[in-house]
Amino acid sequence: MAAERQKVWRWEHRGVVPDRVSQLALATELGVPRARLESHPWPSWLPTGDNVRTDYPWTQAGSLTALTDVVQDALTDRRGFLTITGSGVATLATEWLGLEPAHLAGALDGGLVDEQIVHRIAHNIPGLRVMDDRLGGESTRRLVDAELGVVTELLSRSRYPERIGRELHVVAAELARFAGWVSFDAGYQTAAQRYWITALHAAHVGGDRLLGANVLKNMALQCVDFSRPTEAIELADAAIRTAAGATGRVGAMLHMRGARAHAALGDQVSCVRELGIAEAAFARARAQDPPWAVYFDEAEFQAQVGCCYIDLGHLPSADRWLGQALAGHSPDKIRDRATYLLRRSAVQIDLGDLDHGCALAAEALPLLAITRSRRNARRADEVRRRLRRHTAVPTARDLDQQLA
Repeated sequence: MAAERQKVWRWEHRGVVPDRVSQLALATELGVPRARLESHPWPSWLPTGDNVRTDYPWTQAGSLTALTDVVQDALTDRRGFLTITGSGVATLATEWLGLEPAHLAGALDGGLVDEQIVHRIAHNIPGLRVMDDRLGGESTRRLVDAELGVVTELLSRSRYPERIGRELHVVAAELARFAGWVSFDAGYQTAAQRYWITALHAAHVGGDRLLGANVLKNMALQCVDFSRPTEAIELADAAIRTAAGATGRVGAMLHMRGARAHAALGDQVSCVRELGIAEAAFARARAQDPPWAVYFDEAEFQAQVGCCYIDLGHLPSADRWLGQALAGHSPDKIRDRATYLLRRSAVQIDLGDLDHGCALAAEALPLLAITRSRRNARRADEVRRRLRRHTAVPTARDLDQQLA
């Protein structure tokens, strides 16, 4: 029945709903349980992740709806590309910047949630970050989603005073942000966007503007990775404006993301300006920076500068910064070390030093085997494309096979 192109086109573009027989056939082909057709009417049951809502109200009820939706469905995403682009990104950033503080209603109808429960859940988050550093996003995302599900259940069914409710929403926001990050790392791009939209709503209800800025910063990096620098700049600018002159690690992180976005666009002047602001902010890093900012140490700062120079085409500068970053990089950050070894390997090969480039990629090999990261798989493919120019060299040929 669907062999005619016009029929499928009408499903995709005209809002025509396939009949029951066609939907059952599609569900069978795509491996979707029939029960999902009843619980999620067309097109929500499709496993492509197309239906990314951005119209949740900026209220407590809207945040709870977003949280409930994302913990039910985000893990099923099978896409490897972005869903929200263009005007959707601009609208989201504009709405976020214009928000007034939300009023939070207190008790619901379940058991009482106290401060000890909130702190116990928050205490688990640093351990999840360590797992992500050492194992990669694919190995961590289900755990993070499960923690988010617990918090969502508490928010939806428990009783709590307003202060505890705000703290719960902040914890939910950080878990949703982190769930988006590990999904992004694992290659689930639509899922990442859904988590991040949810994180923005929860951060708004919780009253944590800096956490919201960090969510926008994460979204900006995703746009950089997928060659959408204009959207990346919009998101990075919104994050910087949200933080309102923040210094320390937070200010450095946000302006560094602005630098990455401008570098991706090829705007050297704006990139260097943002790098200068980031450097000045980083010089004022302090102990009371938020816990989610602690990862941004000197080695990470240097590595990000190196990535800017890669995108600007200044390879000697990129190599120098990446070399400094790797020299001071924590051995516990296994996934990130593999990332920067691969990035420097590609730079060295492009600079003409094939032996050094191969040695760096070979050093990354055991780290790639430990961590499950789609982003690093893409970096490895970038190195392999360069190695294929040197198939006459046995070392390059053998390394290409090992990376494959």
